[in-house]
Amino acid sequence: MTIPGVAWLRQWTLEVASSFWLRPAAMTVGAAVLAEVLVRFDGAIALPGWMESWVYAGGLSGARGVLAAVAGAMIGVAGTTFSITVAALSLASSQMGPRLLGNFTRDPGNQYALGALLGTFAFSLVTLRAVHETDDVVFVPQVAVSVALLLAGICVGVVIWFIHHVASTINVDHVVALVREDLTQVVRALPERSDDPARRPQPEAGAAGGKLRLGESGYLRLLDDDALADWAEERDARLSLLIRPGDYLFPGRLVGEVHPPELRDAAEAALAEAVTVGRTRVVAQDLEFAVNQMVEIAARALSPGVNDPFTAIVVLDQLGAVLCELEGRRLPDGVTWRGEVPRLWRSASDYAGIADAMFHLIRQCGAGVPAVMIRLLEVLGAVAEVERDPGRLEVLRRHLDLAHRAACAATEDPSAQAAYAERREAALRAIAGEEGER
Repeated sequence: MTIPGVAWLRQWTLEVASSFWLRPAAMTVGAAVLAEVLVRFDGAIALPGWMESWVYAGGLSGARGVLAAVAGAMIGVAGTTFSITVAALSLASSQMGPRLLGNFTRDPGNQYALGALLGTFAFSLVTLRAVHETDDVVFVPQVAVSVALLLAGICVGVVIWFIHHVASTINVDHVVALVREDLTQVVRALPERSDDPARRPQPEAGAAGGKLRLGESGYLRLLDDDALADWAEERDARLSLLIRPGDYLFPGRLVGEVHPPELRDAAEAALAEAVTVGRTRVVAQDLEFAVNQMVEIAARALSPGVNDPFTAIVVLDQLGAVLCELEGRRLPDGVTWRGEVPRLWRSASDYAGIADAMFHLIRQCGAGVPAVMIRLLEVLGAVAEVERDPGRLEVLRRHLDLAHRAACAATEDPSAQAAYAERREAALRAIAGEEGER
């Protein structure tokens, strides 16, 4: 049975889980609740003798001064620290690309640091509210004031750690590794490749199906294949989609067909519920988006204004590692089955498309940089030593030839051309050796 809005719910869960505000908000609320609990139960619980010596023992004015100082310092430090962070990230984005800023906001360390500062601020304010004096009673929540001082001391360590963390985070090698981790998680979630040939039937042929269109515009973020296949099974229908996660949807443009055609309106409604559309792409179902993020770093590094071939080499190393991770994994073929009947066809990323996304732009931008092209040829050879599939080896051979021709055409340096030829021959031997084993 199709569950309405499953894709939207998954997208909402993904965004909330990776949002910048969730952890700080939870920590702030938790700190305020803790302060209220400590204030209400102040004096009701007997403390051990060794602990009493550490509890704040000052008077009314001293408690107010301490709490006001802690609250003011925490909110000031939070504002200053994160202003500096935004400035640092702005400079980093100019070199590595603005699309990578989401990786910084999703970083749990940044969120916990902000939560610690704002939580201490909220704790101090709630405790300060409870400090009061009447004609007969002076109330100073000594335990709560002591905890506020303890939290302030912890926040000093948090600020020191945070400065170190930000300095490490904007390091380009660290950023590339983070993006590679996102891509690796998606790759490792892929099913293992079996020796059985993949069954990839062709979509319905013959009579034309009902044309499917969507009224939304934006990037297709998530597509609930299972919900659409269940819908088709219930109605003995077959869906053929021309779109996949990562594609940009134009309103009113043809996105697929349904058989039988009289189910067109119902199929469009089911498709609208099974997709989520947004202004940006996400990695969850879009392998090539993470690849594009890494390639963008390399392309910016190879621009004349930056001229940093070493960063491009780091990216090539990580891309090669991802291709090695793909060995033994089966990429989605875009067909969803129900029993022995294929119910849904859609476009899907294949090995050739992923390799094209990885190497075309870097080859075009770095053709005139011998160090980058030598490393590109070496990476292709290293991947060829790991890969076992003849079709994938042919893709690597094609990129090897493209890279060698582009590199030789961009330089007349005999030593560079000799290095290119040496790396190409080594990679060809690796490809031939793998093919020979099969």
